[in-house]
Amino acid sequence: MGSKPLLTFPRWSNKAAVGVLVGLVGLPLYVGLLLAYGANPTSLTVGYQPVQPVPYSHAVHAGKLGIDCRYCHTTVEKTGMAALPPTEVCMNCHKAIFPNSAKLAEVRKSYVEGTPIPWVKVHDLADYVYFNHSAHVNAGVGCITCHGPIQQMETVRTVAPLNMAWCLSCHRDPKPFLRPRDQVTNMDWTPPAGVAATALGEQLREKYHVNPSTDCVTCHR
Repeated sequence: MGSKPLLTFPRWSNKAAVGVLVGLVGLPLYVGLLLAYGANPTSLTVGYQPVQPVPYSHAVHAGKLGIDCRYCHTTVEKTGMAALPPTEVCMNCHKAIFPNSAKLAEVRKSYVEGTPIPWVKVHDLADYVYFNHSAHVNAGVGCITCHGPIQQMETVRTVAPLNMAWCLSCHRDPKPFLRPRDQVTNMDWTPPAGVAATALGEQLREKYHVNPSTDCVTCHR
C-alpha cells in the first residue's frame, strides 16, 4: 500500500496561525485591562452630564448673580437630601425676569399645571449607599468638594468619582476638606493668607468634633 499524501496548507495560513496565537494571548489581556480600567474607582461616573428639561445655568445663577446654594437647595443643612426647589421658587424671580422666554416654557407649564419639572439626577449614588448632606455640610465640608466648581457650569456634570475609595480618602483624613461652616456654600473661599489648609482643617476638626467613621455600616445600612 502506498503512503498517504501529506496535508498541505496555503501560504497565507502561516500568517493566520500567527494572528490566532496573538489573538489568544492578546484578547484576554485586552479584555482584562479594559475591565480593570472600567472598574477602577477613579474612572467611574466622572463627566456625566445629562441634558436637562430646562437649560438652567449655575454659571449665571450661582456664579454671575451669586445666589446662595441654600436658596434653592433648602434642606441641605437639615436633612440627608439637598432638595430640588419647587417651581414656585423659580417663579419668584421669573414672574418678572424673562417671563416669556422660550427657555422657561417648561417652568411656566409646571407652574400652571402644578406638575414637577422632570429634572434628571446628576449625582446619583447607588441604592446601597447612605449619604447625608446635612452631616457633611455641618461638619464644614464645602459644596465644591463633591460638586466641583458648579458656579462655572452651564450644565451640571460630575467632577468627582463619588465612589468608596474617594469617600474613604476623606473620611480617613478630613482636614484638607474642612472650612468654616459659614463658608460652606462660598464657592470661591480659600484659607486666610498665611494659614495652611491642613492646619486650619485640624482646628476645625477639633472645633466641630469631626471624627468620620470608616466602618462599613457608616455608608452601607
